[in-house]
Amino acid sequence: MEVGKTEFDKTFVHTVFFWLKNPNKKEDRDLFVAALSTFLKSSKYAKTNFIGTPPQASRDVVDGSFTFSLLVSFASAEDQTKYQVEEAHEKFVETAAPLWEKVIVYDSSGI
Repeated sequence: MEVGKTEFDKTFVHTVFFWLKNPNKKEDRDLFVAALSTFLKSSKYAKTNFIGTPPQASRDVVDGSFTFSLLVSFASAEDQTKYQVEEAHEKFVETAAPLWEKVIVYDSSGI
């Protein structure tokens, strides 16, 4: 492991896909990323995270219809529950919700 890097915690993973109302509008994309980044830096419970965009699909089974994806790991399911109601998360939702038209969440516990 590289110095300064945090190892991904597989205990509990929260995966979120966002579809913005105006995915090609640079101002909306920039505002969304800024709100999400600020939130993740302020979260007391999110351990590791990844913000992504869909790559050019190379296979039919790849769904690239979303605008942004978010992958966050937690030390426990309880921490993920606390994350949902922490002030930083609520502020993110208040700021970013007007920008999206659809959100899908997949939560997983490690095996």
